[in-house]
Order: sequence, then structure tokens, then C-alpha cells
Amino acid sequence: MYESHQKFSQSLVCVLMWYAMIVKIRQKLFPPNRSDSMTTIMLIRHAVNDFVKTGKLAGWTPEVHLNEEGQAQAKALGERLSDTTIHHLYASPLERTMETAEAIRAHHQHLQIVHNHEIAEVRYGDWEGAKIADLRRRKMWDVVQEYPSRAYFPNGETMRGVQTRAVNEIERLVQVHPRETVAIVGHADIIKMVLAHYLGMHLDNFQRIVVSPASISTLMLGHSRPFIAMMNDTAHVMMMERERKQQQTAAQ
Repeated sequence: MYESHQKFSQSLVCVLMWYAMIVKIRQKLFPPNRSDSMTTIMLIRHAVNDFVKTGKLAGWTPEVHLNEEGQAQAKALGERLSDTTIHHLYASPLERTMETAEAIRAHHQHLQIVHNHEIAEVRYGDWEGAKIADLRRRKMWDVVQEYPSRAYFPNGETMRGVQTRAVNEIERLVQVHPRETVAIVGHADIIKMVLAHYLGMHLDNFQRIVVSPASISTLMLGHSRPFIAMMNDTAHVMMMERERKQQQTAAQ
């Protein structure tokens, strides 16, 4: 028991040292006269769910909730952000994003979760709910993977249209929330497309970016050049998994 507690304390010290290092780097990169004039956008992917096990494309399929692991990830995420100043909290209106956002709000009772359709999931049209194995046999599947700027979904959206709506919404939020911190809980492809835009990457390369469940990516946007302060940060999930393994080892 003592050894497990000691290991946990060592892990916590490592995390705190890592955080202190990030703060120092940020202070060097963003002096007060620059960072104080910028809006911080936290792009957060929802935690995991069981729908992926069905082998189907979820999209806007209703009643896709976080599973037990996803709930644990969301809890760790909420605890990670408990001491972070957050002025506004937006989320895609789907259950999996709302449940993840609620885990954040649990530590920020002054916040309301605002539904935002502009940063919501891709409208896959006829593809929604279809078996991915069947979709892979369609010609458009390869276009989506290799040349997404030309991809479209029957009775749905185009990929370039999705990126445009999401980026336009980010820019709108920067205008209405100057010099504040805004948390947005959304979906992997949306977050990747937004990051690609602000990294100056062509949409056709956005699939090179990794955005894991319950991860945090941070933008800093002001009147001029954007900054990507953090991408796909999952330290809280890794810590949760490490603590779980330590507990399992101690119980043996």
C-alpha cells in the first residue's frame, strides 16, 4: 500500500514538473502583451463509446453514449481541467459530446453547456449508420481518405464545407469572446480539420493529425498569426491508466 502511494506521488510530481515546464515555455513564446490579447480555444474530443464495435459509421446517430471507459476518461478530463479558468463551454449537441462536456462542467458550476451545431459532427447523409465494411468498397471512400477536399457524402456535406463551417465558427467565437478561454467539445475529424487550417496544412493532409478520445488541443487566436499551444494532449488519460495498472498490481 505504501509503495503504491509512493509511486503515485512520484507520478504526480512528474506531471507537475511537466506542467511547470509548459508554463515556462508558454511565457517565453507568448509574452504578457501578446497572450493577454488573445482568445484561447480548447478543442476537446469526446471520450470513447461502444458504437464503434458495431462496425458502423455513427455520425448523427442518436443515443450513442459514453461507455464505462469513456465515463472514466471524461472524469479524468474534468479533473484535469478543474483548476483551469474557463469562461465559456460549447459542445456538439450529440450525447457523447454532451456527456463529456458535463464532466468538465461538474468542476465549473458557473458554466452552462451551449449547444453548437457549427462545430458538430459531419453530416454523412446516406452513409450515416451504414456498415464501414460496405462503405470501404465505394469509390468515394478512397477520395475521403486520400483527397478529402473533393469528397462529398450523398445527401450530406462536403469535407471542405465542413472545414469552412467549423473554422468560421471558431473565428466568430474569437470575436464574441475576446481575451477569454473557450472550451469546445467536439469530434475527431472536426478538430483535425480546424487544426489543419491553423497549421497552414491543406485539407488533403488533415488525416495525418491524431486526435485521441478525451484529448485537448489548444489554439491561441488574436488579431494576427495564430498559435497552436498544444495538440492531442492525453496526459490525464495516461495517468488514469497508469493508476489503474498500479492498483491492479497492488491487488495481486
